[in-house]
Amino acid sequence: MPTLQRVEIKDHIRESHRFLGRSLIAGIAVMLTLAALTLRLFYLQVLNHEHFTTLSQDNRVKLLPLGPTRGLIYDRNGVVLAQNRPSYSLEITPEQVHDMDATLAELAQLVEITPADLERFQRLRRQKRRFESIPIRVRLSPEEAAQFAVHRHRFPGVDIAARLSRHYPEENKTSHVLGYVGRISERDLAEIDQSEYAGTSYIGKIGVEKSYEGILHGRVGMQQVEVNALGRVVRVLESQAPQPGKNLRLYLDVKLQEVAMQALGDRNGAVVAIDPRNGGVLALVSKPGFDPNQFVEGISSADYATLQADPSKPLYNRALRGQYPPGSTVKPFMGLAGLETGTINYDTTKYCPGFYQLPGHSHKYRDWRKGGHGPMDLDSAITQSCDVFFYDLAHDVGIDRLHDFLSHFSFGRRTGVDLVGERTGLLPSREWKQATRRQPWYPGETVIMGIGQGYFLATPLQLAAATATIANGGVFHEPRVVAAIEDVTTHTGEPPPAEHRVLPISREQNWEDVRTAMRHVVESPRGTAKRIRSETYAIAGKTGTAQVFTVAQDAEYKEDEVPEHMRDHALFIAYAPADDPQIAVAVIVEHAGHGGSEAAPIARQIMDAYLLGNGS
Repeated sequence: MPTLQRVEIKDHIRESHRFLGRSLIAGIAVMLTLAALTLRLFYLQVLNHEHFTTLSQDNRVKLLPLGPTRGLIYDRNGVVLAQNRPSYSLEITPEQVHDMDATLAELAQLVEITPADLERFQRLRRQKRRFESIPIRVRLSPEEAAQFAVHRHRFPGVDIAARLSRHYPEENKTSHVLGYVGRISERDLAEIDQSEYAGTSYIGKIGVEKSYEGILHGRVGMQQVEVNALGRVVRVLESQAPQPGKNLRLYLDVKLQEVAMQALGDRNGAVVAIDPRNGGVLALVSKPGFDPNQFVEGISSADYATLQADPSKPLYNRALRGQYPPGSTVKPFMGLAGLETGTINYDTTKYCPGFYQLPGHSHKYRDWRKGGHGPMDLDSAITQSCDVFFYDLAHDVGIDRLHDFLSHFSFGRRTGVDLVGERTGLLPSREWKQATRRQPWYPGETVIMGIGQGYFLATPLQLAAATATIANGGVFHEPRVVAAIEDVTTHTGEPPPAEHRVLPISREQNWEDVRTAMRHVVESPRGTAKRIRSETYAIAGKTGTAQVFTVAQDAEYKEDEVPEHMRDHALFIAYAPADDPQIAVAVIVEHAGHGGSEAAPIARQIMDAYLLGNGS
């Protein structure tokens, strides 16, 4: 018997109600979504229109800083000492590069990229922000620049920039006085106003470049540009030109620099020449020098290590920072101290038997002439450089009065030169020794101070400035390297501020007496610098020999048996013409022996070059 199947009858009315309900819910949801979307669009396009318009504008318009052109530096005759040369550099903007390692690898296939280039790039990358361009190769050749230009489309975020690069034509001749610029370091960033250095990669590190950084740098400008999706500039919308730095004209004569370098020959040492009329630094040489151009784009670690390891210390500024015993060059100043304090008169005579002994002591302070000089007055003692006369004079004047008088010449303190890094030398005193050594001052220390030995130390710059002060009759001018700061548009210049002071003088004749004795050092047949006498103009000077180590009481100094690095330093101070001083010179030749035979001829060459034009 067949089974009957149950047939379910659909409730169309119920299904119709259910469908309508679902449709209503879906419609409400759609309406709510549309309402929310409409509100969001209203919020974005109406309420926040200005905000998002600005953001949109920033996506295609950028503000680029324009670095100013650095001021130039000239010598007194208009010779360019520091200039800006155009060069091409390959630069990367990190935020526009998706795979830096791959980009660097591909670039290396087109242009040479050394490990030093990569080291510098990574260091600068850590210092700069992602939207700032960073050089990966500097000073591209025209061929390298053209080769990259062909493949430029393959490297988003990489471009060639034409920039001005600092260059020093005279290289090592002016390295210690001009200094150099270098890449801005993290230490520099902590000290400068970063907004003023936007668009600038370089800053003065030492020398004139550092001392006058604010004047040479100029003021940053700004450029509003439109960029494409790759970040490349399409057009310039608005521009505010930067203000170039001002130029500097120096007192320095680069010809004198060259003469001094050549005159020193194979010896290391320092030469400082000053115009006694105004304190202008005519020459400031420290040998050996170095090539400052190595530092402009960032010197490699290997090259810098080589310079530091060099035993001749080419990075050390001997003229400004070298501290040497002044030796017998201090004797004119000691003579002045004796005259000014009333300890001696011009015709006071002391007997020199070849040694000096303190009362009640057996120790003999030896004279450089073994048999002695016999009776000596101030003039003959300076002329022949008698040690015994100044041993006795220093003891009679005493350490306290010596310290106070010599400090007027800036011994023991900075001269105030417009360069950074000057050292003070050392003018010892009772207080200094007690504070630093916890010991009393002994009479024997005053004795040897009379011939510029013991604790007494001076820089070549101090000796030149002090000599200039004797030359002009007691006016101490702060040494100045920069003669004028010149505007690049008007070409007018004004001198930087400088100070001078007049030393306390009890009798003008005292100064004239010492100047006469210094003239006899060169012009007298018995003068220790008689070999540099000039038939054209008169020279006043003083020789000096500074001991590097102390010779035992009963020992004899034999130069040929002493290692070269332990031999005496040769010194000479002078000014000329003696009756109308226009140049004062201090020369130190390290481990060269006698000042009269080694240092004095160098000073003569410099004075000839300046006064007669020889070597110019």
